[in-house]
Amino acid sequence: MRARSPVSTRIRIAQFSLIFAVSLVSFASLTLPIGLRPTTQSLEVGTVAQITLQAPRDLEYVSDVRTEEARQAAESAVSLVYTSPDPTIARQQIERLNTAMQYITSVRTDLALTGEQRKSDLVALSDVRLQLQTIDYLLAISDSRWEAVQAECLRVLEQVMRRAIYEDKVESTQAGISSMVSLTLSEQQSGLVTELVSAFIVPNSFYSEELTSVARQAARDAVKPIVQTYKTGETIVPAGEIITPADVEAFQQLGMIRPGQRWEDVIGAAAMVLLSALFVPLYFFRRNRSVVVNDPRSLLVIALIFIIFLLGARLFTNRTLAPYGYPLQAAGLLITALFGLETGVVISIPLCLLAAYGLPNTLDLAPYYLLSSLIGLLVLGPVRRFWGFVRAGIAISLSGMAVLLAFRLPFFTPDWLGVIQFVGVISFAGFAAASITLLLQFLLAQSLGLTTAFQLLDISRPDYPLLQFLLRNAPGTYQHSLQVANLAEQAAEKIGADPLLTRVGAQFHDIGKALNPTFFIENQIPGNVNKHHDITPEESAATIIRHVTDGIQLAKKHRLPRRLHDFILEHHGTLITRYQYTQAMDAAGGDMTKVDIEKFRYPGPRPNSRETALLMLADATEARARAERPTSDEDLRALVRNVIETVQKFGQLDDTLLTLRDLTLITESFATTLRGTYHPRIQYPNATVPDQDSTILAPRKDK
Repeated sequence: MRARSPVSTRIRIAQFSLIFAVSLVSFASLTLPIGLRPTTQSLEVGTVAQITLQAPRDLEYVSDVRTEEARQAAESAVSLVYTSPDPTIARQQIERLNTAMQYITSVRTDLALTGEQRKSDLVALSDVRLQLQTIDYLLAISDSRWEAVQAECLRVLEQVMRRAIYEDKVESTQAGISSMVSLTLSEQQSGLVTELVSAFIVPNSFYSEELTSVARQAARDAVKPIVQTYKTGETIVPAGEIITPADVEAFQQLGMIRPGQRWEDVIGAAAMVLLSALFVPLYFFRRNRSVVVNDPRSLLVIALIFIIFLLGARLFTNRTLAPYGYPLQAAGLLITALFGLETGVVISIPLCLLAAYGLPNTLDLAPYYLLSSLIGLLVLGPVRRFWGFVRAGIAISLSGMAVLLAFRLPFFTPDWLGVIQFVGVISFAGFAAASITLLLQFLLAQSLGLTTAFQLLDISRPDYPLLQFLLRNAPGTYQHSLQVANLAEQAAEKIGADPLLTRVGAQFHDIGKALNPTFFIENQIPGNVNKHHDITPEESAATIIRHVTDGIQLAKKHRLPRRLHDFILEHHGTLITRYQYTQAMDAAGGDMTKVDIEKFRYPGPRPNSRETALLMLADATEARARAERPTSDEDLRALVRNVIETVQKFGQLDDTLLTLRDLTLITESFATTLRGTYHPRIQYPNATVPDQDSTILAPRKDK
């Protein structure tokens, strides 16, 4: 334990540092509005939408902005209101015209006036300005024609003044008089009528502000409130379009924008991050059996996976369908593939909750992420076949669809186009999660030296070069390794350790013996000289101990996963080569001061996991069983218990988290496996075949 204290302190510091760093990044991803939460940024009227903004849910509301715009449009469409034509003005103008024509008649009939005086008098008329050629024609026409002109003037003026004449419409009204003159008159008479009548056209209808206001108010009141509806995924503002007040109102109704970061949001995000930061370490503290949490490199990889997938999920929150198509489930699958199902489940729970926290669609997005991730992890299983990833992807897609049927369909009006879109993105999410996991677990395992089931299955094949090297150079060690692998694998399944890792580790734990195979008893041919007899016990022990360091060199040369290095280093722990040590003590006459025990000690370290502890126990048990050949079940159990007690006596299991129950299960498992290996066999008698039966064994003759 004394050698482990500094390591434990460093690991504890690394654990708390990573928890703090991940919590800080998680809090920032939940609260920062720039980039990570574009749906909560302040979108102002008149700005250009950088992305296409879509409705995250179905909504129907009365739009005050659109209603006001419609009312203003109706009000603007109302023309200015004028008073009705004033008949008093019409009569007054007719009277003035009649007076002017009487004056003209008097000038025409006054014989005392000369021609020039008559023209001068007509030019001096105040109500009408006649042209000189008109005056000449007026004085020249006959009385009958003049009477006809007078009658037509009165008729035309009366007709014109019955209509509404606005102040800005006088000239246009005057311009239309000629078309109203009777066609029975000559062109000169028509021109005279037009000139006389035009002089008496005046406005008879005037702008009324009061009437206009009443008309505009009536137009506003006639506009009914406008009900605006949005379907899930419907575009509110396309990318590149200018945001209008109606768009901002829709964003507010849909909960897509807020007027800044509220303190309630910050506190809520902090509480969510705090719960997540407490949940994960508390779980592993209570379990206290996971090797992952004691490996800083593994912790760093898990933290990076958590942060990368969380930030990616928060970047997709501004879309309607994208969050459902984002393969967040790949994080749990990847952690499971690299570090086991338990770790994957524990990390997936806070990741899914944080990824969906604070969004408008949290109530269906959070269970979608969480349940589809957990079901995908459970379906993925031990990750020993490619089909397992395909199966997990299908499970994620189907469970995701089921979650949306449960949490979305009952609360929103179904839109079949939207349903098809959701089915498409969820199917994509499942297969994308499986594909990403398959690719990343291979890349991470290769670059970081992590161990995956695919790697273990690949290197455990009999045709793997390093196993072939062991088989050819040290066939006895190869068979011994297979026996140890069977023992350890069966026991690993009993106590809930990793059976595949244990088996493969056992297959490679003695590969160092292949460099000096004849120094080990299982490779020596009976009757040959034992090389250990010609060297001192110290040299013999050094040769035997060297198979550990030789094994590490071969493992590095053949690029075995680093996790398998632990099996090579720890399978003897810090025990001593007892046979050689006993020889040295005998040679020294039992004087312990003359023998350096450290020369007989394996370099270690002691087993640091249940898997390497199982290998140590299985290795020692198989060696003793092969030497002692127990004949009964009780002898087998006694042998196994003795091995366990010896290993415990020297503190080799102190760092492995094995419980008394585990040791009991290991004892029973070893005994059961050894019983099948060393079971008694039938002794066949030496029988002779009678002569009369020799034809039975003779080869058949063709007929």
